[in-house]
Amino acid sequence: MAELANVSVATVSYVLSGRDRPVAAETRQRVLDAARQLGYTPNQAARSLRKRRTQRICLVLSSLGGVPTDERLATDLHEMADARGYSVITLSVYSEARAKAAIDVLRGGIADGALINVVGGHLTHDLLAGLAATGLPMVVMSNESGLEGCDVVRTPETEASAEAVEHLLEQGRRRIAFLAHRHELHRDRPAGRLLGYTTALDRHGVSERIITSGADDRVSAYQTAADLLRSPDRPDAIFAASDRAAISAIWAARDAGLRVPDDVAIIGAGNIDEGLITNPQLSTIGPLRHDYTDVARLLFDRLQAEEALPGREIVRAWTFLRRGSS
Repeated sequence: MAELANVSVATVSYVLSGRDRPVAAETRQRVLDAARQLGYTPNQAARSLRKRRTQRICLVLSSLGGVPTDERLATDLHEMADARGYSVITLSVYSEARAKAAIDVLRGGIADGALINVVGGHLTHDLLAGLAATGLPMVVMSNESGLEGCDVVRTPETEASAEAVEHLLEQGRRRIAFLAHRHELHRDRPAGRLLGYTTALDRHGVSERIITSGADDRVSAYQTAADLLRSPDRPDAIFAASDRAAISAIWAARDAGLRVPDDVAIIGAGNIDEGLITNPQLSTIGPLRHDYTDVARLLFDRLQAEEALPGREIVRAWTFLRRGSS
C-alpha cells in the first residue's frame, strides 16, 4: 500500500490508524485511495486491543421498536458516532433479568460509554449508581435524583402534565381519566405524568380519580378507552401517558359515535409527528422538537475528556401544546 501511494509505511500507519499526526491532505487522500484500490479493511479488534478502547458506544432502551422518540434518539446518536469513528450497539431492557444482563455486559467492557434511556423500574438507582462508579462514561435520561458520576438529562413531565389537566379542568371537565403505563401504577407513590394528573385534580378539589393502564401499546389503549367510553358514567376527558395511546383513544371515541373534543377531550404525551395528522389534531405535552444532538454530545464530551468530568445535568423543556382534540 505504501508503494502504491508513494509514501512511507509510517505515513500509511498514521492515516489508517487515525492518529493525530500532521499529514498533508493530498498525501492522506493518496493513502485512502490506495486502501480502497487494494480492498483494505482495518482490523478493528486489533486496533481495540492496542488502544484499549472498543470504539463502540452502547444505547440502552426499554424496547427495540415502536417508540418514535427512541428512533430519533438512535438516529442522532448514530450520526454523531459515525462522524467520530464509533459504532453503536443497542441493548433492550424490558425486565429485571434483562437489566442485570445489560449491566453485566457493560461492566465487562463491551463499549466505551453508554447512553441510557429506560423507562420503568428495571434499571434501579442502585444498578445505575454501581455502573457509574466503575468509571464508565454514561449519560442517563431520567428524572430520578441522586445519580453521581454521570450526566443526567431530565424532562419536566410533571409540570407539563399538570398544565394539560388544568386546561381540561378550566373547560369544566370533571371526569378525567388517566391512561397510564404499567410501570407508573406499581410505584410506591405517583411520579412524572401521573403525579401531574393528581396534582392538578387536587388543586381544583376534584377527588375522583379514574386511573387505569393502557398507555403501553395501541391495542391496549383502544380496548381500555372503548371500555371507559361505553360505561354509563363515561369520562368527559382522557389524558393518556403516551401519544400512541391517545391516538387509539380518538379512534375508540369515533367508533363509539362520540365527538372529539365536544363529547370527550383527549390529550397525549410525547408530541410525536403522528399527532399532527389525526382528526382532530392531537393535543399533547412534550418537547417542541425532537433533537437529541445535545444529549449525544454529552456522551462524546465524556469519552474524549482526558480526566473524569463532574456529573452534569440538563433539562429538556416540555410544554402543553393545545390542538383540536381538547
